[in-house]
Amino acid sequence: MDGDGDGRSVMAVVGLGVLGCNSAVAVYRSWGDPASVGFVVAADAALLLLLHFLRRFERARPRDDGGRGRAKAAVWALTTLLTAMFASRVAPMMPPHVGLAVWVAAVATAGGGFWALFIH
Repeated sequence: MDGDGDGRSVMAVVGLGVLGCNSAVAVYRSWGDPASVGFVVAADAALLLLLHFLRRFERARPRDDGGRGRAKAAVWALTTLLTAMFASRVAPMMPPHVGLAVWVAAVATAGGGFWALFIH
């Protein structure tokens, strides 16, 4: 389970396979709604980019400020993007005060991530 020679674990491959199947089903079920299809494709692209930059961040040497810093910024930007994307889909389905709470939680998550990655 630790992975084969190139660093891929069995669970990571299974997880990406499940994500791919779930995304294919979501696109199939919402084929008549271009906005929903675009959301699924954009969320998957952002998630795959996030995984790529997480791997780059983990593999960068601690003293490599340039590469590590760029990867860290990309990780924060992509997680903030995904948080905002999902909040924009969930908040309108809720009563107004709960929708506001969803957005407050999204902003707090993005701000907390910024603090944890860049300030602390």
